[in-house]
Amino acid sequence: MGNVLAASSPAPPPAASSPSPGLINVPPGFTMPPVSGLVSTEEKKEAQEDKLPNPGTFEQCHRKCKELFPIQMEGVKLTVNKGLSNYFQVNHTVSLSTVGDSNYHFGATYVGTKQVSPTEAFPVLVGDIDNSGSLNAQIIHQLTQQISSKIALQTQQSKFVNWQIDSEYKGEDFTAAVTVGNPDILVGSAILVAHYLQSITPNLALGGELVYHRRPGEEGTLMSLAGRYSAPNWVATLTLGQSGAHATYYHKANEQLQVGVEFEASTRMQDTSVSFGYQLDIPKANLLFKGSFDSNWIVGATLEKKLPPLPLTLAMGAFLNHKKNKFQCGFGLTIG
Repeated sequence: MGNVLAASSPAPPPAASSPSPGLINVPPGFTMPPVSGLVSTEEKKEAQEDKLPNPGTFEQCHRKCKELFPIQMEGVKLTVNKGLSNYFQVNHTVSLSTVGDSNYHFGATYVGTKQVSPTEAFPVLVGDIDNSGSLNAQIIHQLTQQISSKIALQTQQSKFVNWQIDSEYKGEDFTAAVTVGNPDILVGSAILVAHYLQSITPNLALGGELVYHRRPGEEGTLMSLAGRYSAPNWVATLTLGQSGAHATYYHKANEQLQVGVEFEASTRMQDTSVSFGYQLDIPKANLLFKGSFDSNWIVGATLEKKLPPLPLTLAMGAFLNHKKNKFQCGFGLTIG
């Protein structure tokens, strides 16, 4: 059978030249697709490695270190969170203080249906009002893949105190943002803040901040430069400007322990301070501990304990100022 097929089939035309090893012999009447768009896996990998990452925003340069420090607590605080739907949540907060005024806050959060990532959805509306009628509200929306905007306003007993508009553009290897605060055309006053952060290498990012403020009889500009170097387990950031210097160092020792050092020098206040903070996370015990001490002899610590399967979180904090001989402690309970 094989001999019959071989005899009946016409002989192939002679090739002009034998194809090179690894190349496909194309049948007559067919053409090869253009190879300009074909990239090998190794070339793709090299292109991804050469591509610089987005450095984030200028405001987040010191956040890694800042998040390690405990937030001061005083008195008793009760917070109740209630989710009304997948998009809407409300909360009630009652604070009882022996130093300041006791107050009640009602907050609401709405998250839209525009899913940008598994952890992000837009628009986001956040509002908070207290028993005196003071309101804080924010509207955050992702306009395009690169552009996001935020509107924030604050009132104090039905009087406007502050409002601002933010616009942010995220490029492949840079982030630029502009903020306009309290603009008043009639009076001729406004605050303009411009941020820019650029990735120089996969680890190094450089940027700057320009602040322009104007009011009747007063006008001024402040400028500062920032640099951040990120390694797999540590981040060092430095900001230098006319108002002073700010430096932070964050280090992740292991999965449970993180430490940070912060240095601040203010030319206006003529003051310099150094702070050390640490965070100890024990997931098996549902325990989070934060502590700090600084050159002003202020020592503080907070402890958070989750109580599964109940939706309860207990928080305790204590702060001691040795110079002023002042001690504050607080207790908090979060439900939901």
